[in-house]
Amino acid sequence: MHPLYMKGMSALRPWRHIERRKSRQIMVGKVPVGGDAPITVQTMTNTLTSDAKATIDQIRRCEEAGADIIRVSCPDVESTAALKEIVRAATVPIVADIHFHYKRALEAADAGAACLRINPGNIGSSERVAEVVRAAKANGCAIRIGVNAGSLEKDLLEKYGEPCPEALVESALDHIRILEDHDFREYKVAVKASDVFLAVAAYTELAAQVDCPLHLGITEAGGLIGGTVKSSVGLGMLLWSGIGDTLRVSLSAEPEEEVRVGYELLKTLGVRSRGVRVVSCPSCARQGFDVIRTVEKLEERLQHIRTPMSLSVLGCVVNGPGEARETDIGVTGGGNGKHMVYLSGVTDHHVADEGMVDHIVRLVEAKAAEIEAAAAAAESDSALAAAE
Repeated sequence: MHPLYMKGMSALRPWRHIERRKSRQIMVGKVPVGGDAPITVQTMTNTLTSDAKATIDQIRRCEEAGADIIRVSCPDVESTAALKEIVRAATVPIVADIHFHYKRALEAADAGAACLRINPGNIGSSERVAEVVRAAKANGCAIRIGVNAGSLEKDLLEKYGEPCPEALVESALDHIRILEDHDFREYKVAVKASDVFLAVAAYTELAAQVDCPLHLGITEAGGLIGGTVKSSVGLGMLLWSGIGDTLRVSLSAEPEEEVRVGYELLKTLGVRSRGVRVVSCPSCARQGFDVIRTVEKLEERLQHIRTPMSLSVLGCVVNGPGEARETDIGVTGGGNGKHMVYLSGVTDHHVADEGMVDHIVRLVEAKAAEIEAAAAAAESDSALAAAE
């Protein structure tokens, strides 16, 4: 979260406070995961990894959307052969998704992957796991243990009868033990399920038993709308209780949409902020302008803003002034095509229908520059004070 937005939030509004679970920190490339590091947002490409150009193009779009970490699937030797070029082109750490073929993990580690996503149990013998661990250590790779309700080990399904929290946690602990037995601790763990109740229960139980970072996700969540709702319910419950160090919102949608939804989720909970948080009404017959279309245009036009700030767009004066008092910039619909603009919660000027979107975009860009300048000055003052 932007430093100017962190100051005093919990002290002023204790009902907003989230006490994060204490986990140890690992590094995924240059990105810290766990401990007191910000909760990171991940996604996964859906291009053929062997097609380096298409994969790099998709990674670039995800980077622009704000992805902190990006995963690519490496099912064959052609994929790991292309990985070196992909890693070199990316500005964020790349995770190699490996299943069954331990040699793909060795190749991915040598190609520069920052993390290997594996199930130690399906890599093969203890010696093969040891080879993967040696390659990870030699190349500075982290490892993500990925347990999934849809691919639990047969012995656990026989023991428990069905995927259940106890089965997912036991699988995770078994995999953790394998890595620990090989003196490897740079790992994070996921216990994903498409059933929200199952996933939340499994993560909650695992969080109480281990100190490693946890990668959150509701797997196979669905399309953009259904998957967003489902993920928000499950991940929101976990994050609100302080569980989670990194997350992926799994959607049957373009990967950059997963990133945007992930950030909106974190912004809603106040645990991390990036870009403009839009507060807008659903609109009704009282609206002084077309709220829905205006918000659509603003969200599209403001995607380039990374500075955390807030914008309220309300159609009339019922709630408009009140919401505007709580946001950096606000606009409230008025009569005769003239609408009130608020700056830092204070009424400032009117704007007409024509050119309103352009006007708000300019105000947001100016406010973002102001916030960044203030943050840079505060950082400079802090550095000078520390040097004295």
